[in-house]
Amino acid sequence: MAISGIIDTPKAATTNSVDTTSKTSTDSVQADQDKFMKLLVTQLQNQDPLNPMDNAAMTSQLAQLSTVTGINKVNATLESLRTDIASTQSSTAISLIGKGILVEGKGIELNTSTAEDGTKSSSSVFGIDLPSDAQSVTINIQDKNGKTVRTMSMTNAEAGTYPITWDGTTDAKTTAAAGSYTFTVEASNAGSKVTATPLQLAAVASVSTGSGGVKLNTSLGHFAMSDVKEVL
Repeated sequence: MAISGIIDTPKAATTNSVDTTSKTSTDSVQADQDKFMKLLVTQLQNQDPLNPMDNAAMTSQLAQLSTVTGINKVNATLESLRTDIASTQSSTAISLIGKGILVEGKGIELNTSTAEDGTKSSSSVFGIDLPSDAQSVTINIQDKNGKTVRTMSMTNAEAGTYPITWDGTTDAKTTAAAGSYTFTVEASNAGSKVTATPLQLAAVASVSTGSGGVKLNTSLGHFAMSDVKEVL
């Protein structure tokens, strides 16, 4: 496989979280069990001596206790898992602040910088995501008028996410002006179309949490952790 501008980037590291709800959940289950037992004992103490509770009724009461306790333990475990997952996602999201992420989108921002010696250079980062292997991939970068200024190609690309850099060089060997561009991607394998997803770069500025879960607040808007295809 050959393409100019592919860059390798590390994956975001996850952070282990501490379970702060397991003890509370266990206490809640134990409290429900204690209440049930107190009611059962009270019922036995106040039963009619001439018509005591038979073994079948006693067994039924204990079976109900076992069922209620089991359901409460399952609920407590699920709640603990949900809290652990949310905590882990929050920790991971916070570690992304200040970093770039690739999310679905067709935008490219070409930036120009000037070195101390006065030399100017341009750079941009975008990407593509291939759901399956592709023998041929064609990327067309277009200016605001829809004119193609640069065409890139890949061959024998495996399934996966590919960050790509563009230094602003056009097909005419000139340097494109700094600014906003868009791109399209077409891929095929053995004559069949492969639906490739275009990815654009977003800078993570902050993290927010709420009923909708953890959100990454970026220069392009709000994204869920599941929207992130690559961390740069």
